[in-house]
Amino acid sequence: MPRRREVPKREILPDPLYGSVEVSKFVNVLMLDGKKAVAERMIYGAFEQIRSKSGKDPVEVFGQALQNTKPMVEVKSRRVGGANYQCRWKSARCAAWRWRCAGCARPRRSAAKSRWACAWPTN
Repeated sequence: MPRRREVPKREILPDPLYGSVEVSKFVNVLMLDGKKAVAERMIYGAFEQIRSKSGKDPVEVFGQALQNTKPMVEVKSRRVGGANYQCRWKSARCAAWRWRCAGCARPRRSAAKSRWACAWPTN
């Protein structure tokens, strides 16, 4: 918490190709070592495969996949005064993003596009 002034909240710009803030946030989560172009290529390649195989809008399929992965509540154990309590931890959306990223385990190149495309429901 800063002592001098309130830090303004940064506005996340929507994705330039699809115009979705959720896709832009997921690209930022997927990005490693500041390589945003690599993360965008992976996502866009997977989206193109989804569009060609199912004929649906990839952003809608992406949103449905996140809804399917999202837990109702995520809890962590906290020890307070000799007792353990189950406390709510982070948001469900963050957990869904982490699980999606961990499921593909940072693949690269063409294998990345196919793994990401297979990770999302197309029916």
